[in-house]
Amino acid sequence: QVQLVESGGGLVQAGGSLRLSCAASGRTFSNYGMTWYRQAPGKERELVAVISAGGSTHVANSVKGRFTISRDNAKNTVYLQMNSLKPEDTAVYYCNARLVDDYWGQGTQVTVSS
Repeated sequence: QVQLVESGGGLVQAGGSLRLSCAASGRTFSNYGMTWYRQAPGKERELVAVISAGGSTHVANSVKGRFTISRDNAKNTVYLQMNSLKPEDTAVYYCNARLVDDYWGQGTQVTVSS
């Protein structure tokens, strides 16, 4: 069982930055692939960035060059550094952990004003 708690969301002006954190419970965090998703109002949930247990990363084309995913296994935490934010980045951002089963956090709201 893994519990995930996201933090770091908020209101920011376009061009600004935020860093989201996802703290995980459990002693096997390092074994999990971790993913950030987001869901904007009226839209489907979309993948933002992935980091594997081995540290390989992938980010969606829509955020490439602006967002970076990283993990600190000693702190059981995954991060999403978001720079050059745009109004279209406004969404609830969710953290996901996957090994065999999927675990989800409650989400954190990111609002980017123009």
